[in-house]
Amino acid sequence: MIVRGAPNNYQCRVGILGDLELILQNERYQKVLCITGVKSLEAASNYLPNFSTVSVSFETYNGECSPSEVQRYHRIIEREQYDAIIGLGGGKVLDLTKTVGDSVKKDVILIPTLAATCAAWTPLSVLYDDEGSFIRFEYYSKSTFYVLVEPRIISEAPVQFLKAGIGDTLAKWYEAKSLIHSLDPLPVPVQIALQAARLCKDLLLEKSLNAIEAVEAQKVTDDLLAVVEANILLGGMVGGYGDYYGRVAAAHSVHNALTHIRACHSLLHGEKVAYGILVQLALEKEWDEIELLLPLYEKLGLPASLEPLGLTLQKSDELNLLAEKTLLPSESIHYMKDSYKKADIISAIEKLQSYKKITR
Repeated sequence: MIVRGAPNNYQCRVGILGDLELILQNERYQKVLCITGVKSLEAASNYLPNFSTVSVSFETYNGECSPSEVQRYHRIIEREQYDAIIGLGGGKVLDLTKTVGDSVKKDVILIPTLAATCAAWTPLSVLYDDEGSFIRFEYYSKSTFYVLVEPRIISEAPVQFLKAGIGDTLAKWYEAKSLIHSLDPLPVPVQIALQAARLCKDLLLEKSLNAIEAVEAQKVTDDLLAVVEANILLGGMVGGYGDYYGRVAAAHSVHNALTHIRACHSLLHGEKVAYGILVQLALEKEWDEIELLLPLYEKLGLPASLEPLGLTLQKSDELNLLAEKTLLPSESIHYMKDSYKKADIISAIEKLQSYKKITR
């Protein structure tokens, strides 16, 4: 195990981006590249300084954290000799920035414009091909140098992204607790990870609906701040302290499989993970936990059945593909205590469909 518990520096407060140029000056950066997206830059523009003393250039990414994008930015940074890299945007922008920073060995400053994943915190990236299909995870030996969260940006973002972040962060508890079966006694870092994962679940069950109301009203409230920091800080701590025992299990394997199905490409990361949680719990026969989660899923509009994914039980080819991709040898479902087969995945999905219909 390697513990990478936190970025070097983290701040979440209203007005933090007003200090960004001073932060860059204090680190003696003179020329900085900002990797961003069109909508991300627009969302943050009112909160960014004018950059009168530090040269900051903005480059828009192509929409994916892909090897080709990493190579493109690597060439740009080497050609222009940037001192550091800012990632401004959602999870894919932040993952891309971390990968590029690792590639060129430059400090990274991350500014999330969404609270949809823990990408701003955790020293790993999810790589996709240029069409958006999952390729692999990459882990880094160096944590992010700065993470700066401006809550007003997140309060003004489309509410669907916060809902997806809640789905992704709920998985921290369910996946972490399924990964520790071989550990006796539990190492202290893993105990920290489990405490953080449990707190993720408890906070989200208690405060998510109030946080959603705050975003719908574009207000920064205490409950919104708690959910934002659960999604970013606490979620990142689970993997940061637990390492492989605090990262991904079947829920993310289902997510990765769904990225290979065209009908699911419009869904957000956390939405696919949220469905993956229910499939994992069905595999584990944890129906009481499914019963606990379903009311929250319904209120948040998270997918609890195949239909919101664009799938049905009648689409056997896609279900077979979903089961096969979930069970690829490289997938994290194999870290769990029990071994599963293709028939187990399909059976879990079928039972989940029947259970959802019965509870309506």
